[in-house]
Amino acid sequence: MKRGSYYPNQKNLEFCAIAPLPRRAMNHGNGSRPARECLGRLDSAAAARAEVPSWKRIIDIICILAGSVLWVPAGLLIALFIKIVSPGPVLFKQERIGHMSKKFLCLKFRTMTVNANTSVHQTHLNQLMTSNQPMKKLDGAGDARLIPGGLWLRSLGVDELPQLINILRGEMSLVGPRPCVAYEYEMFQPHHRQRCQTLPGLTGLWQVNGKNRTTFGKMMELDLVYVEKKSLFLDLKIMAFTVPAILIQVWDVKMGRKAAAKTMPVKILEASSASLKLGGSTISLAPPTTTPFTKTHAHVQAADTNVVRSRKRRSLSSCPAIDGVNPVPDLLNPPGVSARN
Repeated sequence: MKRGSYYPNQKNLEFCAIAPLPRRAMNHGNGSRPARECLGRLDSAAAARAEVPSWKRIIDIICILAGSVLWVPAGLLIALFIKIVSPGPVLFKQERIGHMSKKFLCLKFRTMTVNANTSVHQTHLNQLMTSNQPMKKLDGAGDARLIPGGLWLRSLGVDELPQLINILRGEMSLVGPRPCVAYEYEMFQPHHRQRCQTLPGLTGLWQVNGKNRTTFGKMMELDLVYVEKKSLFLDLKIMAFTVPAILIQVWDVKMGRKAAAKTMPVKILEASSASLKLGGSTISLAPPTTTPFTKTHAHVQAADTNVVRSRKRRSLSSCPAIDGVNPVPDLLNPPGVSARN
């Protein structure tokens, strides 16, 4: 059998080099046969980046166990909230691309309706990847697929708490590039796939350096920098800046919703399509078209005349009648001239 011939998805490993590697470098965190084979074909520099350091695994376990008194009750409350506001499962499972391009099931709290249309996200992601626009989510402009409260669960990042289980399994880390979906991975350039040379994480260098304010190219640049420069100090620094980054993200979502509400166009029924059938006849519901009013000298003169007439009417009506006859003749409506209605 040729080396590597048993891999059905060989193109996912195209970023790997062909140079062999000493056997000691294969004892990295993942340990699966495809990952070992891919690592064995990396050059020495790339292999050093792809190997999961022991300190990373230790930090992950210590932080998760120490924070369990907070995230376990919070997770139970969020699960109960989702169960109340939306029928369906509490967890959302999605296949993601992880370390050394290995697929795994990524866990999240479900923040969208069951069987929500994912093609909308795919189209939006494709647009962000091919343009130089900020990596803004669909949430800010209003996403009808979200369940009640789903926007704030996503903004605060608490919908990703179940991924702590992925970290305990060794599929993810607290710090690293975000795991991508399969169709996103397929659109990557070959050098973009080098971000898979480290464990994906809950937070990362991109998240604390602008996140949704940056472009796709900047995100890839920051992910590759982390793969190259990851260290214990850098991980601790990223974790320390994660909470301020979340607060900034919540503020951006709030401001984005206000801006969207101000610029939302008012929907008006058009005359060509808006009609109501009543008693066999069709009645148009479109607002009547009016010409702009221009105040001229004639309008001012007519208004003054109307004021004078109304004053005369009040003065005439206040005069007492003698034997039922008004002593002052009706100047506004002389005899022989009928009053206008």
